[in-house]
Amino acid sequence: MAQSQDQLPTPGTSNTIVAEKVREGVDLEINGRSYRHTGDDQMPLLWYLRDVLRLTGTKYSGEHGEGGYDLVLVDGKLASATTLPVAKLAGKAVTTVEGLAAADGKLHPLQQAFVDEDAIGCGYCTPGWLMASIDLLTRHPQPSDNDIDQLPNLCRCGCQTHVRLAIKRVAKGAHA
Repeated sequence: MAQSQDQLPTPGTSNTIVAEKVREGVDLEINGRSYRHTGDDQMPLLWYLRDVLRLTGTKYSGEHGEGGYDLVLVDGKLASATTLPVAKLAGKAVTTVEGLAAADGKLHPLQQAFVDEDAIGCGYCTPGWLMASIDLLTRHPQPSDNDIDQLPNLCRCGCQTHVRLAIKRVAKGAHA
């Protein structure tokens, strides 16, 4: 079968492929996967997660991160994705709510406790509560009510009592 005109090499051109130089950028790890951000390095992490990677669990929390809806873990410590530029994440590991469940889909014990205790409400604040609670349980494996009350999260549905029960459930080891 004869090749069509558009499949033939153009006379005088080379068939060799020349690799482009690797773009400058910020290398970071999100939920165990490596990424290189080559855009504006002052872009807030929140918009990189939501608009570039399509990880929409982390929510907008106001210009200054108030309400705790935008919380993620950076190298295991709680951080506001709204106020953190990608440039500050070079070589750091970010965990979002999407990174909590196991690869096989099994929920993190705290996620399961939120389900078991009906601590979800409308769901907008849930990712932030989960991240803040994981941070709290890492720092205080047996948190007091006062420790839980100090979390920076807001819930307009009134799920705070259920969130407290979920955190206490995990602290007691009473999870699946």
